[in-house]
Amino acid sequence: MLTRKQHDLLEFIDQHLRQTGCSPSFEEMKDAIGLKSKSGIHRLISALEERGFLRRHRHRARALEVVRLPADAVPQSRPIEVEPITRPTPPRFAPNVIRGDFSTRFTGAHAAAEAAAITLPLYGRIAAGQPIEALREAHAEIAVPAALIGPGEHYALEVVGDSMIEAGIFDGDTAIIRKGDTAEGGQIVVALIDDGEVTLKRLRRRGNSIALEPANTRYETRIVPAERVKVQGRLVGLLRRY
Repeated sequence: MLTRKQHDLLEFIDQHLRQTGCSPSFEEMKDAIGLKSKSGIHRLISALEERGFLRRHRHRARALEVVRLPADAVPQSRPIEVEPITRPTPPRFAPNVIRGDFSTRFTGAHAAAEAAAITLPLYGRIAAGQPIEALREAHAEIAVPAALIGPGEHYALEVVGDSMIEAGIFDGDTAIIRKGDTAEGGQIVVALIDDGEVTLKRLRRRGNSIALEPANTRYETRIVPAERVKVQGRLVGLLRRY
């Protein structure tokens, strides 16, 4: 069973593919189904992919394939107009993002939100593009929702760069990191390289080497001997201000 928005988006993508031979852009999808932000499109596409209605082709720009349509799909009374696409690849769905100003939206919830917050050390800025030297700010702190924090020790880092946008991680986001020196393949980690530069990337193991993969086709995977890489923690949440 699909939601109304999921149903509408799937039909729009299918119609666009039939008419143009290529996938619609995130901006076109957002406008077609009446959403205000692209992050909503990320969530809908991921949900459709999980349910087996859509397939994303990795390493190909804007490559969506409609695997099947719901049994209750019916022709729309008014076709949605589409135009040829010239814009670049939109970002993929992100980890769950909690708005940084959420506690001020409801006056009655402000005190409760503050009570549910946990203060974490803010260790500075981490590159999601080219690696930069880690900047630890010993006295900086940030309050985050308790719901983002599980067992273990955590800290926060400000994301700089755009190499992880297809994983929904944007320049200016605050990454919530669970401290640890191990990670499984495919997890997004804070990697310290040669004890001097730090970056936020998806980790893959390749024999005696570590591959640090970006989530942006404009960047190349960096492969480093395993002994030169230290895992500093893994991503467990994001904060974003609008």
